[in-house]
Amino acid sequence: MLVIPIYNTIILPEVQYNLEPDSLTDREKSLLKAEDTIILLPLKESKVREEIKSEDFYPIGLTGVIKGIRNNDEDFIIAVRTDVKVKVHNLVANKEMLVADYEILYDETDIDEREQRAVFNMVMENLAQISSYFQWGSFAMRFSEKLDNVNEIISIVGPYTDLTVEEKYAMLETDSLLERHHLISEAMLKYKDLVELQVDISKKIQDKQGDNYRENMIRRQIELLSDELNEYNPEEVSDVKRLESKIKEAGFPHEVNTEIERVFNKFKQMGSDDHEYGSTLEYLEFVTALSWQSDKGTDIDIKRAKEILNKSHYGLKKPKERIIEQIAVMALKKQNSGSIILFTGAPGTGKTSMGKAIADALGRKYVRISLGGVKDEAEIRGHRRTYIGAMPGRIMESIKRSGVNNPVIVLDEIDKLGYGSFNGDPESALLEVLDPEQNVTFTDHYMNVPYDLSKVLFICTANSIDEMSEPLLDRMEVIELSGYTSEEKFYIAKEHLMAKSLEETGLLKKNIGISDSVLKNIIANYTMEAGVRGLKKQIDKLMRQVAVRILEEEMGKVVIKKEDLPKLLGNKKALHDKALKHNIPGVVTGLAWTQAGGEILFIETTAFSGTGQIVITGQLGDVMKESASIAVNLVKSLLFDRDIDFRDKDIHIHVPSGSVPKDGPSAGITMFTAITSLVLGINVSSELAMTGEISLRGQILPIGGLPEKLMAAERAGIKRVLIPLSNKEDLIDVPESTKNSLEIVFVDTVTDVAKEALELSLHPHNKGFFNKKSKKNEKNKKKMKKDKNSDFI
Repeated sequence: MLVIPIYNTIILPEVQYNLEPDSLTDREKSLLKAEDTIILLPLKESKVREEIKSEDFYPIGLTGVIKGIRNNDEDFIIAVRTDVKVKVHNLVANKEMLVADYEILYDETDIDEREQRAVFNMVMENLAQISSYFQWGSFAMRFSEKLDNVNEIISIVGPYTDLTVEEKYAMLETDSLLERHHLISEAMLKYKDLVELQVDISKKIQDKQGDNYRENMIRRQIELLSDELNEYNPEEVSDVKRLESKIKEAGFPHEVNTEIERVFNKFKQMGSDDHEYGSTLEYLEFVTALSWQSDKGTDIDIKRAKEILNKSHYGLKKPKERIIEQIAVMALKKQNSGSIILFTGAPGTGKTSMGKAIADALGRKYVRISLGGVKDEAEIRGHRRTYIGAMPGRIMESIKRSGVNNPVIVLDEIDKLGYGSFNGDPESALLEVLDPEQNVTFTDHYMNVPYDLSKVLFICTANSIDEMSEPLLDRMEVIELSGYTSEEKFYIAKEHLMAKSLEETGLLKKNIGISDSVLKNIIANYTMEAGVRGLKKQIDKLMRQVAVRILEEEMGKVVIKKEDLPKLLGNKKALHDKALKHNIPGVVTGLAWTQAGGEILFIETTAFSGTGQIVITGQLGDVMKESASIAVNLVKSLLFDRDIDFRDKDIHIHVPSGSVPKDGPSAGITMFTAITSLVLGINVSSELAMTGEISLRGQILPIGGLPEKLMAAERAGIKRVLIPLSNKEDLIDVPESTKNSLEIVFVDTVTDVAKEALELSLHPHNKGFFNKKSKKNEKNKKKMKKDKNSDFI
């Protein structure tokens, strides 16, 4: 006999059913006809027709006679009158139909008609009480008057009860009429109690809070049926079901799970129009989107890491070595290790792109956070959820965006954080984030639960660390990217910038011819920077000009010559000083460091009648003015024995390019040499330059930026350079070509400087400055008056 699957329905003998079986095949539908007998067999769980197997059925069902069939485009309904209980055998389930053999089962008549009537009356009384609570009650009672057995009553009421599939099948399975009536009576009593409880609660809530709580109660009742609805519309899964699944899969730590469960339980009680529904939903969506489970990570290949760093950045030897050291330690320990790295240097030197290269070398996700202009602490720590429009901080938002718990996060422009205000101090908020001892339990105000940031590799960048707080700097290891030399810029332009510019402008390599000398000319005369951004802009400009000529003149290839540059790029942007052909007494060439590289500068001095004043011009900073004072006083002390009277002369010290601010102590020996040259009337070679700080004891102290200064000397045509003996080890950073083109002389005291620059022997005096004039002093004075080269004397 043909079998029709029935799920979650109370089916009993001698009852009229209108069934809507949605799991029938076209073959089965075609076989159904009025007055045919079929078997109604309960399923243990709901399944689509293609997945139903024989073991998915309960063994006992009912035969039924088809009284009518309605089949149209909208629905398929069978009217069936059930008959006798049967047990199926040899059930065959295939793609086209379900058929089975059966044997009839007879119920045990262990209850007489009087007792059956008593149970029927009790069930009808319960139905009447239940109906009285609803507006449709009177209609239901008129309909129930036509019923004549308890089976029909429970079949109608069944869908509204909270009986399980097993409890509904138990009513059919039992062979005892007494037990079946007992089960039906118990189900009606439970249903009546449930209705009365719901009505009682509804009244109390309505009395206290009004219509809103009544609506919420209705929504709760609807949620009881959500499982049923989801089976028919699986794509319309509720927020609660979706979040429940996400929370199970998230793998929260115990402490976090407790808080999330508390918020989720509160969320389940809300209606969609509750004023906190949206914000709570966003919060739960955010925390479940984070990666909480530990990632095994990938093995670090140190050789591959080196290749990636060398391919992405030319030069920067020391920064790369420090990065490789940290990567090697991470590879051995299988975890983050070492200090937070802070790259500092001028714009365009590759700080941010170095962070991207580190992420590639480690095989991790890369996230960049720009901190420039951030003034609110909540940008780092997030807002508390009590605020309207609360959001998580940038750190946790980046973790979510990366999708992992161990990305490489570059905190860009950390030196440009806003100062503390009424919105808090964002710089101080970073202290916990960047401390490996504390960030294991970093708590964002929005999340209100701790998150482990120890697996995140933070890379910071800054142009200057002068304004940064000491506690923040203490948590980081500063690696300075001092800038690129002209030689490094040439290789960067040739190997990287040219190819990138060709790709951006749509040109091919065969469309343009540009020699090495042209590139070097662009670097020397059209850029003044430590990085390569300005160089990239000049190359882009050149490419655009080439593109125009190719299209207008229909040329296949454009060759750029050095003489074409003024027309294509305009006048020279960078004007570098050159060594003078001849220095007069009082003029000496010095070396200076700028963010755009090294430069030579001239210290000019002159003297005139006055009262012993020192005039300093050239927009010099305090440190440089102090160096000038030290130089003057040092000259006075060393020339004391020569009986030179400084009281009737004013000395004017000037550094050209007065519109450019200058500062630093490294011009000390240059000023000393210039003043000594002026006082004694001795010329200093124009092919000699020098750099070094002086002390009042006459010692030459070390300076910074030595590679850039020596390359500037080479470019300016200098042949001989004086540098502090303390900087001897720094020559390792100077290009070999530069060292080979210069005669580098080390000096330790100002007497060494006087000997090398002026061919003069000076001997410091520690006492006797105020002794009376000796015959020797008189003799020296007469000798110096005979020196016609000295205007000062």
